[in-house]
Amino acid sequence: MAVRQEHGSGFTDRGDRTEVERWDTLPLVQALRARRSRRFGLGMRMDGPLSFESQHGPVPLTEEEQAILAFAASGITGYALNDLTLGPGRGGSMMSGLVGRTVASADAVQSVVLLVTDDTGTWLLRRPQDLAAGDLADVIELSGRGDVVGMYRLLRVRLSDRRARIPQEPPRSVSLNRWSLNAPGSTYFLPLRDVGYLMINGLLEVLNEDTRAFLVDDRAMYRPAGLARFSRRRGGHLEDNLRFGRAMPIEAAERVVSELVTVELGMMLQNLGLACEAVGVGGFPNFAMVDAEWLEALGFSTMSMPVSRFLRVPFPVRAALRFKRQDVVIRYPIGLEVDGETILRSYAPPYFPSMRAAVEAVVDRKFGPQGIYRGRAAQSAWREPASISENIAGISDPAIEATVAFCEYVFERYGRFPAYLSPFSTLVGFQAGHIDPEFYDRHYRPEVLTNAHRRHFGSVLHRPRPDVALD
Repeated sequence: MAVRQEHGSGFTDRGDRTEVERWDTLPLVQALRARRSRRFGLGMRMDGPLSFESQHGPVPLTEEEQAILAFAASGITGYALNDLTLGPGRGGSMMSGLVGRTVASADAVQSVVLLVTDDTGTWLLRRPQDLAAGDLADVIELSGRGDVVGMYRLLRVRLSDRRARIPQEPPRSVSLNRWSLNAPGSTYFLPLRDVGYLMINGLLEVLNEDTRAFLVDDRAMYRPAGLARFSRRRGGHLEDNLRFGRAMPIEAAERVVSELVTVELGMMLQNLGLACEAVGVGGFPNFAMVDAEWLEALGFSTMSMPVSRFLRVPFPVRAALRFKRQDVVIRYPIGLEVDGETILRSYAPPYFPSMRAAVEAVVDRKFGPQGIYRGRAAQSAWREPASISENIAGISDPAIEATVAFCEYVFERYGRFPAYLSPFSTLVGFQAGHIDPEFYDRHYRPEVLTNAHRRHFGSVLHRPRPDVALD
């Protein structure tokens, strides 16, 4: 039995320690303590006060190394628990997935999709909702067996046979990263935020009889955003009285969605950093603002509109922009098709005939005949899915109709949905690669590298070098 003596906020140890008490030896804690951004890799050259030129050629990550990092970022781990009160009015059925990944996701929507690119190509990794039921079962089985390469191969969809180069010039990047981005031998992980489904799913909750939120248009004198007939003063269920704190502008509602998805993206980056430490490779997150043209090159579909409409500026400003020939056209991504199959789609026309159809698709994914709380409940981790499913209430008609009214208002007024957010976007990516310890030994104290880094470097030196040039 361990005896602990308290000293302030810490402990000293006497005798044997339990697993938890040996916290500083846990692999996770060791990775947390060692986590750093390490940028200088094999084949690189740096100028300036830390000038150094690697004496080794670039070496790509192996498929297994890539698979481990990809699994850390977005791997499918098995069945989610959904251990919530699922009774009427309790909000549990707001959840939209019964399969978990390595990172948490608002409403279990799995909003962030991961792109992977290296010298040999570019791929998208499918999420649980992007898989047919049979493929999803196969991935979960592979996950249970620890077959990380098998999962990686099954989830990948090839978009290109070449590297999708991250923009290096400001403002799409920042100057401090120009020297190292797109380095030969490196692998780049780019998470894309997909906000459409989460936005509608959240609206179905906040516009129901329990939350009773009321949304107004902050770019139209704060008038009701298509919800006037649902207000309490007109006999509806939404609370439009400002004294009760349930009124919210469109911008604020979309900001909530944006931040929730960004948290998921941030967890992907953190997991990538920890996985790099565990494997013994280098990596660093960095600003990466790819645009519609960049995504178009990978097969994404886009829509366009003048910036004056995109920003919904007042008429005098719009007229001035047109007079100065500065009312430029903005393109934004709305979906991705590969070999005739739709892989990603925004929840708005043209992928749906109307916003009503988009809302109904969200409801159907949860409560349709093959929804996760109906026909697909059998694929959950519940022991008695049928009895649980029959006691989960669906979404009320007033909540659905209010959500449809709001979504139709936004699309008709702004020509897109959501109003402020692009359906698909990203601002941060992660580059990983083999570090060159000789650079760090030359310029840094020895403790900045771990034994894992040095052991890994020894193994890398014996690998064949690809014929790639440093640019």
